[in-house]
Amino acid sequence: MDRSSRPGPRRLVPLVAVAAAAALALTGCSSGHGGKKTEQAAANASAGKANTPRMTVALVTHQAPGDTFWDTVRKGAEAAAAKDNIKLVYSADPNAGNQANLVQNAVDQKVDGIAVTLAKPDAMKSVLGRAERAGIPVVGLNSGLADWRKLGLTEFFGQDESVAGEAFGDKLNTTGAKKVVCVIHEQGNVGLTQRCDGVKKTFKGTTETLYVNGTDMPSVRATITAKLKQDTAIDTVVTLGAPFAATAAQSVGDAGGKAKVATFDLNKDLVKAVQNGSVEFAVDQQPYLQGYLAVDSLWLYKYNGNYSGGGVQPVLTGPAFVDRSNVDKIAGFAAKGTR
Repeated sequence: MDRSSRPGPRRLVPLVAVAAAAALALTGCSSGHGGKKTEQAAANASAGKANTPRMTVALVTHQAPGDTFWDTVRKGAEAAAAKDNIKLVYSADPNAGNQANLVQNAVDQKVDGIAVTLAKPDAMKSVLGRAERAGIPVVGLNSGLADWRKLGLTEFFGQDESVAGEAFGDKLNTTGAKKVVCVIHEQGNVGLTQRCDGVKKTFKGTTETLYVNGTDMPSVRATITAKLKQDTAIDTVVTLGAPFAATAAQSVGDAGGKAKVATFDLNKDLVKAVQNGSVEFAVDQQPYLQGYLAVDSLWLYKYNGNYSGGGVQPVLTGPAFVDRSNVDKIAGFAAKGTR
């Protein structure tokens, strides 16, 4: 899409209003005699479900095999697709080049919209340019907050990873931590790097970075265990995904130490770990909301000309801390796989 073809100056939409707009069911009187097509399209969602012509939307992420975080993103996307009469086509590959090829496949299939993650934005630049020239609107979610506008995307839904990391570091300062190791499970992923950099910026103790192969969980466990045995001064392991927190807790046991575990992201198993104390706290970026808003925004754009965030500001879905003080409030949602 040519961004220069958009309407004139637009008022920026506050975050609360954006979230409300994304869930809005547009109402009106449909007419079969003389009503304009645009008016008919606006009268499309009585009873909370759209009767607009069926759209096809491609959701393309950098999900690695076995990473359950993306199951929650996908559930949110599927819920929006069901409401909006959208055919959702999901595909994923952690390899940036392969992910770009999946986006190209969507362009070739002439889908009505694309939602994409930008873990490695430079690799996506060319194919996103082709989507723009083909007139296909593209929105970003989860990763790529620093790059979505310059890559021509219309909207972005996610968490500012640097801000989340800084908040995480501040939280660690309240736990008595002195030395932490931040475990990056996918080298080259800018969002993960920003998280650890943010922690280091605000945490008053010492922060080290440990790289692991996130596609091989036994290797992750062994690598963290070895690090804890090698440096017994480490009192907190910081992981960047819920499955890795569970593995880190096993590593602490394997190493025979007393290090605590804290993590970014949430799932139902992680909620239980916070409840039983094996994980201190988690930062929730609400992946269900990311998937839902990304898909719903493409429907809103096509049938009502909406731009969440005014097309110039991201819609932030996090960070929010989950610890023993509030975990019970969201446990039921997590059990359903929506938090």
